[in-house]
Amino acid sequence: MTDHSQPTAAPEPTGRIVLLTTSHRVAPGVLSWPAWQTLHAADRVLCADPGHPQLPYLREAGVEVEYTVPDAHELVEACAGGRTVVVLPAGEGDQRLTDGLARLAGSGRVSMPDLELLPGSYDLPGARLLDLVQVMDRVRRECPWTSRQTHRGLAKYAIEEAYELVEAIEDGDREELREELGDVLLQVVFHARIAEEGIPGGEDGDEGDEDGDTDGEGLGAFSIDDVAGALVQKLIHRHPHVFGDAEAETPEDVHAHWQRTKAVEKQRESVTDGIPVGQPGLALAAKLAGRARTGGVAVELPRGDGIGYELLRLAARAEAEGVDPETALRAAARVYRDAIRAAEGVTAATP
Repeated sequence: MTDHSQPTAAPEPTGRIVLLTTSHRVAPGVLSWPAWQTLHAADRVLCADPGHPQLPYLREAGVEVEYTVPDAHELVEACAGGRTVVVLPAGEGDQRLTDGLARLAGSGRVSMPDLELLPGSYDLPGARLLDLVQVMDRVRRECPWTSRQTHRGLAKYAIEEAYELVEAIEDGDREELREELGDVLLQVVFHARIAEEGIPGGEDGDEGDEDGDTDGEGLGAFSIDDVAGALVQKLIHRHPHVFGDAEAETPEDVHAHWQRTKAVEKQRESVTDGIPVGQPGLALAAKLAGRARTGGVAVELPRGDGIGYELLRLAARAEAEGVDPETALRAAARVYRDAIRAAEGVTAATP
């Protein structure tokens, strides 16, 4: 018996659609090697935005780009025969196109090409800080309240946010901790943004010259990059056991080196120089006692009548034993607060 059936034709290759995404936080033209390989090998490269920041670099690399993005049906047809089509979405993406491709794939009536999402560049750790700087810059320029703030006017918020951060740490609430860290970071970025403008007329908050002219740029201007750069330099300089050849076996070794380095940097006349006297009393007393002890200054605690001298002795004792008296008192006060509420028949305080 002869078999007269026709051989089954091989299915036509469906091709490939590549959505090439890039991060606006990475400089244009800095693309991964797989991205460059795909761009050079593609049959077509499509982009709906003629102002896309990657285009000048693609042209320089010899990649021909068509300024159009067809709808989902047309794009699938463009891949027929095994062709590869690369699409460069705009910064916010192309929801119309992706939704259309999803509907076609879900219908089951169309032989879909392979669909690949290819990141051409990746955010590095800390990349969202760039967004924060940009947002702060715009808010400073356009918000009626923010645009008028000064370093002195914001000082009270830095203190408040610091206390709220401490409370979040003590409560052990991770979500609250994340939020409060953000609020503290906002203070840093806010002050740095103000500092970019310098100090018009001299002191912060002055109106400038009598005629209102600030004689050009403000005095002492610096940016968030200057703040971060100085901090990086300080961390490297004070950690030679990490970035250099020095050795430190214990935390005490690290602390001793840190203090020696600071003494050289600051050229202080006294171990008490640089201690902010405006901090809470117990913390101030402990800091003074710690500086005297580590600096080898043999001085007895002053004697006198009254609770202040008693608290001074307790704070010095706590510091010598490695206990932060401020934290210890706060913990005891929270227990006392709960005891008061229990005596009142009130439920425990919410964090």
